[in-house]
Amino acid sequence: MNLSHYVQINKLPGNEDVKLPEKMSRLASGYDLYAAVEEDVVLQPGERKLIPTGFAIAMPEGLEAQIRPRSGLALKHGITCLNTPGTIDADYRGEIRVLLINLGDAPFKIVRNERIAQMVFQIVPQVEWEFVEELSETVRGEGGFGHTGK
Repeated sequence: MNLSHYVQINKLPGNEDVKLPEKMSRLASGYDLYAAVEEDVVLQPGERKLIPTGFAIAMPEGLEAQIRPRSGLALKHGITCLNTPGTIDADYRGEIRVLLINLGDAPFKIVRNERIAQMVFQIVPQVEWEFVEELSETVRGEGGFGHTGK
C-alpha cells in the first residue's frame, strides 16, 4: 500500500552539515529531527529552549506535521517537548524548531546533529459544524479528567 504525500523540504543556509529528518527503521512512523545549534546548548533542570533544526517544509493542504518527544531522551534524561504534540500547519513556511524542556535532575547538553525529537505526519480532515439543540447521550456523558479512576 503506497500512501505517499509529497512534502517539499528546504535546508536553510549554514546548515549543509545538519542531517535531514529520517526514519530509523522501515516501519517507524516518526522522522527523527536533528539539532542545528551553532554551538552546544545546555538545558538546566526546569529550563526550556527553542532548538533549531536547520530546515523548512511545505506540505500539501490536508496534511499536518506533529513534533513529538523521543522516548529515549525522555526516559534516560527527562528531556521532552513542552507542547506535545507541537503542530506544524500546511501553510507554515518557517524553520522547524523544537521546544525542549529538561524535566530531569541534571543538566543536559545538546550538540549539533543530535537527535532531539521526531516528526509524524497526519491527515487533517475538514469538518463542517452541525448546530444542534442537544447532543446525543453516552454512558460517559460529561466525565473527564480521570473520571474512570487513577
